[in-house]
Amino acid sequence: MPPTTDADLPFASIEEISLLYRKRKLSPVELTRLLLARIVELDPKLNSFITVTSDVALAQAKKAETELFSRKANRDRGPLHGIPISLKDNIYTEDIRTTAGSKILAKFIPQHDATIVTQLKNAGAIILGKTNMHEFAYGVTSNNPHYGPVHNPWDLARIPGGSSGGSAAAVAAGLCYGSIGTDTGGSIRIPAALCGIVGLKPTLGRVSVEGVIPLSPKLDCVGPLARTVHDAALLLEPILPRVKGEPSFRSSRKLSAKPPKFTLGVPKEFFFDVISDEVQSIFRQAILHSLSAPKVRVREVSLSLLEETEDAGNQIAWAEATYYHQQSGCFPARSSDYGDDVRTRLALGTQVPATTYLTALETREKFIQELHLAMADAGVDALAVPSTPITAPLIDQENVTIGDQNHSTRALLLRPNRPANLAGVPAVTIPCGFTLYGLPVGLQLIGAVTDEHLLLQIAFAFERAHPQSCRPPLHA
Repeated sequence: MPPTTDADLPFASIEEISLLYRKRKLSPVELTRLLLARIVELDPKLNSFITVTSDVALAQAKKAETELFSRKANRDRGPLHGIPISLKDNIYTEDIRTTAGSKILAKFIPQHDATIVTQLKNAGAIILGKTNMHEFAYGVTSNNPHYGPVHNPWDLARIPGGSSGGSAAAVAAGLCYGSIGTDTGGSIRIPAALCGIVGLKPTLGRVSVEGVIPLSPKLDCVGPLARTVHDAALLLEPILPRVKGEPSFRSSRKLSAKPPKFTLGVPKEFFFDVISDEVQSIFRQAILHSLSAPKVRVREVSLSLLEETEDAGNQIAWAEATYYHQQSGCFPARSSDYGDDVRTRLALGTQVPATTYLTALETREKFIQELHLAMADAGVDALAVPSTPITAPLIDQENVTIGDQNHSTRALLLRPNRPANLAGVPAVTIPCGFTLYGLPVGLQLIGAVTDEHLLLQIAFAFERAHPQSCRPPLHA
């Protein structure tokens, strides 16, 4: 249903806003001013932005308005033209500071845009600002010691997840229509799931990471966070090189036309060994609901190496992150300028022997082969697993009890997300329900290499069957 009031506009879809522009019922400048005012009003509670680029955004909005509305200019760049979005603050932006959530880069101003920023600008997107994050993307809470913690819009006492926590919180709260984050061990999918939105990690290497401050090059990916599957598809389109035969999803009708028959695989191992009862119940209900759809089948799949993905991913990330910070001259020279948790992990990286790192890479190759063979043998289009085994923990809650066992919050949130990073395959999280306390739960779909478009079609079909119309209870 199209937005009817200013209160509805921030939660409209990108497609709805694009239509309003082209009917001359809304202008990019009007909308940008509305969202900038909303950021001023609400972000003091969320702390989702490190830098708000008001002047830049209004200049881009005026340019978009001229191109869309002026007969002389008459240039339509597509569905993102005039759409206000945000960027995680580890993505280079020309003449706009890029801190990576760190004290070390507090005054760093890049002289060029990251490739994806150039692509988004060419598509007409408006950049509202740079979002808060876990320091150097090296954590899952977005509890930042230098810029303050990001708060979850569904419950301000809780984390939004990380490391793209500011991006997820801003999107969920209606401060922007989408954001670009990074994902090394779940850093797009974890915050998207905990904030009740859509987050997509593409196939490793398909979206350029040029101009993105690295964490672990063997695992790093860049992708969109948005409120709907179609919005995520529209954000992905200009940054994902097209494979021959792939459809364009510029219209939501392209996603819904002739809904595909598909088979989901649910792994027997690993994902349900450590999970809260409430999250497991909501996930199972979502899968059972899918079973009732005439064009959906669900099968069990076995992946014996899943248990090894957690340690292999950690060893690779520890070693590569420390190497980058050593090469940059910051670690250990400026150890005191890092937050305690990041400094501890960088120290861990110095203790990873070369043989351990190489063994982890070997495990990675074996898991890639096993994953694709298992999916092909079982005839499944995607794996369906919980996005996180718990809902959003409280800020500073370092441990969570499941059953009679105490678990590290960080390890729990990484656990179901590491496998897709290790295998380099695409994965998307979509909302699948809420707990009794009103906290979002996410369902994760994991596909084969370059299957982003198939995952989006499956996710869109699921989203239509499980519509989520709730908004965070956030007020000034």
